[in-house]
Amino acid sequence: MSSALPDEELRVLVTGGHGFVGKRLTALLAARHPSWILAVPSGPIESTGDQTLDVTDEASVHAAVVGVKPDVVIHLAAITAVTASTQAPREAWRVNLDGTLNLVSALQDYAPEAHLLFVSSAEVYGASLRNQKPADESVLLQPLNPYAASKAAADLLVRQVAATGLSATIMRPFNHIGPGQSEAFVAASFAGQIARIEAGLQPPVLLVGNLDDERDFLDVDDVIRAYAAVIEARASLDPGEVFNVASGRSIRVGDLLESLLSKARVTIEVREDPSRLRRVPTPRVVGDASRLRHKLGWQPETALEDTLVRILLERRSVAKQ
Repeated sequence: MSSALPDEELRVLVTGGHGFVGKRLTALLAARHPSWILAVPSGPIESTGDQTLDVTDEASVHAAVVGVKPDVVIHLAAITAVTASTQAPREAWRVNLDGTLNLVSALQDYAPEAHLLFVSSAEVYGASLRNQKPADESVLLQPLNPYAASKAAADLLVRQVAATGLSATIMRPFNHIGPGQSEAFVAASFAGQIARIEAGLQPPVLLVGNLDDERDFLDVDDVIRAYAAVIEARASLDPGEVFNVASGRSIRVGDLLESLLSKARVTIEVREDPSRLRRVPTPRVVGDASRLRHKLGWQPETALEDTLVRILLERRSVAKQ
């Protein structure tokens, strides 16, 4: 069910709109709703552009909200890589928590009727995922790294302001992958190394972290469909409602690697790299997205194998440049 009529001019402000997920989501919304006005400023953690938004700068955020007068805000801007957050935890907290606080404050002051779609993360569940059961939205938040902790704090902040009047929805996506993702993430890292080895740009040794970890992998296009569905149905949702975005099944990272290696054009040695191992591992991660499926009819549609093929083709194209 959509809260917007086809000809409604909805003003949508997107933070992080030039990133891996943001570019796809804005393209999807533009195709579905040509009358929507999408404001997608760039910022210091993205490429620079004529219109900028630094979520860590309170004045910048307030100016963007006043200028756009949004009906909906999609908050994607974040430090998203666990490794990057571990190396620079203060920056992760500054962007992920302080940036969210700046945005929430601006909405309360200048656009109190706007709906906030906050993209949290399944990483917020942390140690709770060790019970081997698919995590639903009621699972205790027990973050295990600076990225997860800063996201959990922002998640709690958004739920708190939703309880006091701000219209908001929280999304907790599990591992999502696709072409164009940074090699800070596992599938892109494997595919990028394979592509460079094939092109003679890297010795025939592929460096890996823990291959026995299990993750709930989704195609990024399935994830953005979930976000779009929530935006369209926002008027029918409970204040501060939380949705997992997950497939409900876990895949061993080593099996994902084997699938990619089976498509390689050369023989490749696999070698563990201690720097790629997490300081505090979470061996198995799997989510329960029953709430999203029951309320909005969402379910993943893309086969993991198809996603891996697309990632490898994209990395080969990059290696040729």
